Amino acid sequence: MSRSWERKVRKNMNVVNKQRKKQGNGQVVLNAEKSEKILGRNFIAPILLILFIVMYIMLMQSSPEFTMDTMFWVTVACYFLLAALFFFRRPYITIGKDYVQTRRMTGDKRLSASAIKGIIVQPGHVVIQQQKGANWIFSKLTNRFPTEEIGEKLKSFAQANGIAFDQKK
Repeated sequence: MSRSWERKVRKNMNVVNKQRKKQGNGQVVLNAEKSEKILGRNFIAPILLILFIVMYIMLMQSSPEFTMDTMFWVTVACYFLLAALFFFRRPYITIGKDYVQTRRMTGDKRLSASAIKGIIVQPGHVVIQQQKGANWIFSKLTNRFPTEEIGEKLKSFAQANGIAFDQKK
């Protein structure tokens, strides 16, 4: 299909899916629109926040003029909520037909196949090199991504879109 035809089909599918959602029916997905979402788990940021909370409590209690007022406990509770938010908001990578999408600190980012310079897969790490901007790194150590599975999916993605793919052992 031509790109303009694909855009028309995608636009009409969005309209149909909105109507089906209002009716309580499932969404219709085209074969071209199917994508694979691979989830990780963020545990380093919550651990660091909890350690910060513990250090904050210990330092504040060591002060002689400190009183544990309501604002102190609100601050502690907010940091615990932030740690829970980081833990339950799982990082992901979505690999579509001609794009790769992930969540960064500033929100969801989408990278088209034309904006990718190359893909490097190493044991425990997957690096997506961009034409402009910083590389996207998916690590087994920091975000518990299944890098072997991501590497296999990105290999077929790279072959389909003519992107340089390098697998290091």
